Amino acid sequence: MKKWLVLILAVLLAGCNAGGTDKKETVAEEGAKDKENVTIMLDWYPNAVHSFLYAAEEKGYFEEEGINVDIQFPANPTDPITLAAAGKVTLGISYQPDVIMARTDQGVNVKSVGAIVRSPLNHVMFLEDSPIKTPKDLEGKTVGFTGIPLNEAIIDTMVEKDKGNPEKVKMLDVGFELNSAITTKKADAVVGAYINHEVPLLKHEGFETRNFDPTEYGVPSFYELVAVTSDQTWEEKQDTIKAFWRAAEKGFAFTEEHPDEALQILLSKQDEANFPLVEEVEKQSLSILLPKMKSEEGFGSQSKQPWQETSDWMKKAGLIKNEPKLEDMFVNIAQ
Repeated sequence: MKKWLVLILAVLLAGCNAGGTDKKETVAEEGAKDKENVTIMLDWYPNAVHSFLYAAEEKGYFEEEGINVDIQFPANPTDPITLAAAGKVTLGISYQPDVIMARTDQGVNVKSVGAIVRSPLNHVMFLEDSPIKTPKDLEGKTVGFTGIPLNEAIIDTMVEKDKGNPEKVKMLDVGFELNSAITTKKADAVVGAYINHEVPLLKHEGFETRNFDPTEYGVPSFYELVAVTSDQTWEEKQDTIKAFWRAAEKGFAFTEEHPDEALQILLSKQDEANFPLVEEVEKQSLSILLPKMKSEEGFGSQSKQPWQETSDWMKKAGLIKNEPKLEDMFVNIAQ
């Protein structure tokens, strides 16, 4: 009889334990299901400008906000806007002038929800020993660019502001071979070179350079990088996007306070097959980026002025034809 009692108790206890395990697993599964999924498509492969995202992921800030984040890379430069507009990703990282063009002339319903880099990284770059002293000196010179009309407009504005004749500048489409274009003397200068990438990369390779900041010669201080979403996604997922941004802001604060650790996190997430990172270059890049990403009004804050000034300049330069509706283009998520 005692043996039967022991056997029955053992079975009952086993059943209770099994039920407890199932309950715990169910709670865990439900907790995962309760989290909101956010997909964000980068503007390019991981590099220093994305450190705040990977820091937020690594430190659990997204998890604290109840979010599962999937960081994706684009197959081509237009993907962040087009896929965000189509609702295929929650957010995309793109460029303020591209958002203005897409919204104004192409009928793409995207809006910016946060400014990531608050002023242009795109400068006019040339070798240190070049005779070029001011934009007017570009007259009679060859300027390499990536074939983007925005870069032609930047050169035209800068040269004209410096009392030169833009028609005397030869623009040469060199694709993305900006660095080799000037080191091989194929071009006297290039536009579209980023002071946080091409400049430190050339220095790493033994080439000293100088550059012109376009905002000193008539080009408005546009937001270099912004996070965009579709109108519909914003209407449906405002709370989720705001939660994402709170975590991203914590990631930026961590990156600002611990740049070396944030850099190591980034390096561990790099895509070595497609875009291997050079630690020295990314360290310099991050030191350039951090002041340009910081805002006293809160990380990601946006105001009407850069949107108005950039839109007006683009209209005057012929980069857009229609009249932009600024109220549709951005929201100030930091409010």
